[in-house]
Amino acid sequence: DCEIIVYSSDVYVGSPFSYFTFGAGCSLVEIDVLTGDFKVLKTDIVMDVGKSINPAVDVGQIEGAFVQGMGLFTMEEMVYLNESRNTQKGAVFTCGPSTYKIPCFGDIPASLNVYLLHNAPNNRAVYSSKAIGEPPLFLGASVLFAIKDAISNARRDNGAPVLFRLNSPATSEHIRMLCCDSIASKVMKDKKD
Repeated sequence: DCEIIVYSSDVYVGSPFSYFTFGAGCSLVEIDVLTGDFKVLKTDIVMDVGKSINPAVDVGQIEGAFVQGMGLFTMEEMVYLNESRNTQKGAVFTCGPSTYKIPCFGDIPASLNVYLLHNAPNNRAVYSSKAIGEPPLFLGASVLFAIKDAISNARRDNGAPVLFRLNSPATSEHIRMLCCDSIASKVMKDKKD
């Protein structure tokens, strides 16, 4: 018996998916308030993969998607060009990995622990498994939120408001300026003038 998925996008009724995949990630980071650089010290991930057919493959998929997500949320900044003789206003400058930074082996958490949730079979798929390719990508956001928490602590130490907006990606430049020390504050003041 195959389950038929019934969903109406006109009235938003039904179930658009046969099952869902869940996961949780927690990251510990260290930021350099003078340069804006960051290091991921530790990340722990728990992922619901149903009944894993091949745990080694699932762990590899989770690690890869996490690092890809970490890059998305902390490095891969879209830069658009201003109009000039050779370009159209709004043309994308960062059109591939040759024009922006992607994660490399030095960016991987010093300690990366992946745990597969046990006793979570999925009776709606092959051998009670779950697809695991893309869902862990969003767990890379745990690095973004850990960076935001570290910036909050730096701002508190510098007497700056701890509530602030951190857009993704959290590049070194953004981290540095958001720490609000006397140098960054002067640059921001001069920029406004």
